[in-house]
Amino acid sequence: MRLPRIFRTAPFRLTVIILGLFASSALAFLAYIYVATAGEATRRTDQEITREMHSLVAAYDRAGVDAVNQSLIERAASERPFLYLLMKPDQKKISGSIEESPVEKFTGAPTWASFAVTDLDAQGHTMKHPARGLQQRLSGGQVLFVGADVGEDQAYVDKITRASQGAGALVVVLGLLLGILVSRNVTRSMTGLTEVVDAVRNGDLGARAQLRGTRDEFDELAAGINEMLDRLERSMAGHRHAGDAIAHDLRSPLTRLRARLEVAYLDVEAGKGDPTQALAQALEDTDGVLKTFGAVLSIARLQAAGAAPDPVLFDPSELAANISELYEPLCEDKGIDFAAELQNDLQARGNREFLAQALANILDNAVKYTPSGGAIMLRVRRRSSGEIEFSVTDTGPGVPDGDRERVVERFVRLENSRNEPGAGLGLSLVAAVAEAHGGRLELAEGPGKVGEMGPGLRVALILPRA
Repeated sequence: MRLPRIFRTAPFRLTVIILGLFASSALAFLAYIYVATAGEATRRTDQEITREMHSLVAAYDRAGVDAVNQSLIERAASERPFLYLLMKPDQKKISGSIEESPVEKFTGAPTWASFAVTDLDAQGHTMKHPARGLQQRLSGGQVLFVGADVGEDQAYVDKITRASQGAGALVVVLGLLLGILVSRNVTRSMTGLTEVVDAVRNGDLGARAQLRGTRDEFDELAAGINEMLDRLERSMAGHRHAGDAIAHDLRSPLTRLRARLEVAYLDVEAGKGDPTQALAQALEDTDGVLKTFGAVLSIARLQAAGAAPDPVLFDPSELAANISELYEPLCEDKGIDFAAELQNDLQARGNREFLAQALANILDNAVKYTPSGGAIMLRVRRRSSGEIEFSVTDTGPGVPDGDRERVVERFVRLENSRNEPGAGLGLSLVAAVAEAHGGRLELAEGPGKVGEMGPGLRVALILPRA
């Protein structure tokens, strides 16, 4: 028979396990209380019996058996809670409040015995009470037994035992009810998350978990799932867009490549044309296609990893200096002033290869869009927040405010860059590198419009404190 779902939930099972451990601990504690209480009652009774025995033995030693006999008669007639029996050496009764000794095998040494005494209640019904006594031989050979009714003590111990059992049963019942209540609340909280997971499993990437506003672990889990689904949806959308964009953007260069190869082939067959030039152009087009694929794969690698692989501590100024050595000659050839301000004694953590590629992409864009006579400034500095900033400022046409968020998306190219070579992946890769390093990419206006130049663009790659 299948149990109801609430009894099969992990919180209920955990509650039962904790309740079992608690009940076991409580049982051990109650057992200790019982043993301690019963033992204390027994010790107190034994001490009273021992004192009474010593008193009678002392009377015997002073005045003999007649004095003990007289004392037993007097004590038995009083309200003292003791049972007495004085016997001859052959254990025949001389006097006392009981008829025979409960000690079955008496060897002469002091012997303790537990037994039951019979009594009548107010209605005349026979009742038996537990009792305990000590028997020992006197110096003249007579045998003396002193006992006590322990029924009241036993009743007190039984009352404690019943109260403990009732308390234990109440704890178990309340624990089970609490377990059911907790399980229902947890199940209700988890149901929404399960429904979201099922919806996503069935292809609905727009499903989101509802936050209850309690700021507990379930809200944190729901917020984490929502953030994960947001990133997954963006990633899937990016992959779909990347596939469409690759198919669209690569169609033209691949068509040109095939056409040029075909023309070169026909020209070679006809004995005219320059096949070497056609092959050189085909190689250039092939390099462009491979560069586009490489950029897309780099972005996909970063987004799949979720973090920069193989991070190391490095000097960002040294990295920027190495990159600037590559681009300074390009700026000179194009007639662009190039300068670098690199702060020393800096330290950053990240993947040098990806950061170098990102910085190269920023400088490449700056060189590409800055006209002759312009200027480019590369800076590396530590912000007041402790973050490390790579920034490149140029005097090119810049990017309008409304396009700065869109320009970092894959394959997005503005109208003023359609005639320039490229696939629109440069800043996309930079943004992916920044995100993988826990940083960010900021675009801002450059130095402003001066004459026919400007307003320029300032691109900042910011890394968190190492």
